[in-house]
Amino acid sequence: MSDTARGSVDHRSSSRRKGVTAAWLAAVAASMVGVSFAAVPLYDLFCKVTGYGGTTQVAAAAAARSERKFTVRFDANVAAGMGWIFEAPAPVEVFLGETALVAYKARNITNRPVLGTATHNVVPFQAGPYFTKVACFCFTEQLLMPGEEKEFPVSFFVDPAIAEDHEQRGISSITLSYTFFNKGPDALKKYLANTTTAAAQADRNAGNPQ
Repeated sequence: MSDTARGSVDHRSSSRRKGVTAAWLAAVAASMVGVSFAAVPLYDLFCKVTGYGGTTQVAAAAAARSERKFTVRFDANVAAGMGWIFEAPAPVEVFLGETALVAYKARNITNRPVLGTATHNVVPFQAGPYFTKVACFCFTEQLLMPGEEKEFPVSFFVDPAIAEDHEQRGISSITLSYTFFNKGPDALKKYLANTTTAAAQADRNAGNPQ
């Protein structure tokens, strides 16, 4: 095969791969239009694949600490129909690579149980890949009974690699924002059933018959 022919084949292969990727992303984006809380898992997947919306990273441990400091601010929001008061913690200053722990607060002001799930992003968006959560309430669904109040901790660090990224040179503060969505009655019913089953099994294992 000549160099010209090989180059033509490589170009078509590259274009085909790009076309498939673009089509997949377009399909995901289109499917999100007009969808409410039911699209939360799909939106999270879209953000993780594309890096859209300041999607953060997850780690088991912090990186090596740097002497450069960042200010981290926090924002709390609830979607319509949530029935919660959701409060953000005060800003903190952290060294790059230093693990910090803060706690959000939420209270159910309705007369019924509410099961919620939280989405998150980071501003500025381009700093998202460097903001790494070690532990977060957003990893699981959260239940609040009528009138119940809970603290929701978040453990995180800012990756020191941000200091080596020339595009992040002017950034010295990051805002972490969470929005809680109501999972709805069907998800709540399933969650409560699973919780009851797990509690009954734990009692049986402990020798406490029902």
